[in-house]
Amino acid sequence: MSVHFEERSGVVPCKTPWGSWYQTMEEVFIEVDVPHGTSAKEVKCRLGSRDIELHVKGTEIFKGKLFDTTVSDEATWTLEDKSLIRIILMKTNREAGNCWSSLLEGEYCANAWVQDQMQRKLTLERFQRESPGFDFSGAEISGNFSGGGPDFSSLQK
Repeated sequence: MSVHFEERSGVVPCKTPWGSWYQTMEEVFIEVDVPHGTSAKEVKCRLGSRDIELHVKGTEIFKGKLFDTTVSDEATWTLEDKSLIRIILMKTNREAGNCWSSLLEGEYCANAWVQDQMQRKLTLERFQRESPGFDFSGAEISGNFSGGGPDFSSLQK
């Protein structure tokens, strides 16, 4: 569901010195620009449930404790076109209210505007899941969207 929603609605990237990261309700995507011609043998990537480490050609790109927990068995990394490393982390908490404000604790933080846009996107993704017959990919929302948006569970159907 998330992939199709993201294809239609786009992503809200958080720019970093090495590339960017963005998120859906279920996953965190990390895109790292590397020198063209980089081979997979030159990449050392360790993906834990609470920490991550990436070295390219012996140089540390990032290392630290993740903002929140992930399912380490479902984490993957790929090297694309010998110039881009794409890392996909599966969030443990897959609720719209679980919007990461940074990739690592205290590092690669989203500024206030990006954080706001990320939370809006996750709230719209939640609405899409709850109402699959509607298309929320181009919707705009305002008001109470922090923490995953309003709770409609108490409304009668």
